[in-house]
Amino acid sequence: MIPRQRFRNRHRIRVRFRSSAAAFLFSIRSNSTRKLIMKKIESVVRHYKLEDIKAALTSIGVLGMTVCEVRGFGRQRGHKETYRGAEYTVDFMPKVKIEVVVDDSKAEETISAIRESARTGQIGDGKIFVSSLEEVVRIRTGETGTEAI
Repeated sequence: MIPRQRFRNRHRIRVRFRSSAAAFLFSIRSNSTRKLIMKKIESVVRHYKLEDIKAALTSIGVLGMTVCEVRGFGRQRGHKETYRGAEYTVDFMPKVKIEVVVDDSKAEETISAIRESARTGQIGDGKIFVSSLEEVVRIRTGETGTEAI
């Protein structure tokens, strides 16, 4: 992956690679410097807070979301339950994962809406993960970018 020779020509740099795989990786990394204009917001919250979050997101104009039932643990580390006199530990807590894709300008408003509507003040309220998206494509029409959201 080490280039053999470098030539400087004003503002362009030409690089010769020893293999085509190295040239391919270089082109992927150089093309990934596009401006990112969309955010994917994933939140893992308590299952009974889903309707509150849905109402909060629709009130600020978020048009769609994906919801999955998931199980996991964090600091909460499960809890103990008693069934027919026997005590057992439930390690993985049932949660709901909500995925929303929004324009970059609506990201902070969406995060605060989810945070305010999911908060109970107790351990196990959940987490919000935010990542950048390069491209979104609507399969039916072929629209791309923010028009496809």
